[in-house]
Amino acid sequence: MISVNKKSQVLVKDLIENHNYYRVNVEKGHNQCTIIDAGVNALGNMESGRVISEICLGGLGRVHILNTLQNNEWPLTVHVNTNDPVIACLGSQYAGWSLSSKEENSKFNALGSGPARALALKEPLFDDIKYSDKSDKTCIVMEVDSYPPNDIIEKIANDCKVDAKNLTIIITPTSSIAGNIQVVSRVLEVALHKAHELKFPMSEIIEGFGSSPIPPTSPDFLTAMGRTNDAIIFAGITQLLVKTTDDQAEELCNKMPSSTSKDYGKPFANIFKDYEYDFFKIDANLFSPSKVIISNMATGNTFVSGKIDNDLMKKSFGL
Repeated sequence: MISVNKKSQVLVKDLIENHNYYRVNVEKGHNQCTIIDAGVNALGNMESGRVISEICLGGLGRVHILNTLQNNEWPLTVHVNTNDPVIACLGSQYAGWSLSSKEENSKFNALGSGPARALALKEPLFDDIKYSDKSDKTCIVMEVDSYPPNDIIEKIANDCKVDAKNLTIIITPTSSIAGNIQVVSRVLEVALHKAHELKFPMSEIIEGFGSSPIPPTSPDFLTAMGRTNDAIIFAGITQLLVKTTDDQAEELCNKMPSSTSKDYGKPFANIFKDYEYDFFKIDANLFSPSKVIISNMATGNTFVSGKIDNDLMKKSFGL
């Protein structure tokens, strides 16, 4: 069985040893865990965001930052590909581990992503994809703007069954350069998650590719969060290689694009405000790429649905 923890440790080690190049801070935290600050007090850069994105994928995917003509309005693009999309995206990258501090006066809440999830196994998702991992070292990524309190560090180490000194926590605020990159690098992951929610057999997904424009950063959290979501919702493209029937491939393709959501049609920040900042009131179908391509390896046929919406992307990006 592939180990997302062992595969990603090479990338974690590179990030630590070359922290000056990546413009991240490396510190020792509670019980000698390692904390990598990629945007709270550190500046970070696009390259650190790219490497952190590959760590989130458990070392099973490749992330490239390119200028392309895919979108003439905004050529700066992130490209993600993996030949183990289910394990890389759902078994590692998906931000599915809810972590809340119980310390007095602490308001720390985060969703953990990365290879540590495959050790803790706190989500029913792992039963569905039939994956678990074993390792004495691990890493978790949290999209927060503060350091985790001691009880969170202890919980992660205990649930992963690792010594805290072998735990690395990477912090990537949404408003940071690295945080910006690592969120839009989830363009393929949101497609896998949508396929899972649609009850498509995970064993029939063979390979995956996704691309999304990289939005301009913003010091305002709501604007930054809105732009990273909108980059995928309005201009993200995903292609999945599957082995299934054409009926199943076509049905998946038609149901997946973000435009199938009742909430589609305005920037995410506006939708969030309309729902009084309650994330769970937003239609889950919105969190999908704008355009989906499903290629069926069993028949050689390809299905396409959705489209890039440049006008809404530009409105979100402040162009």
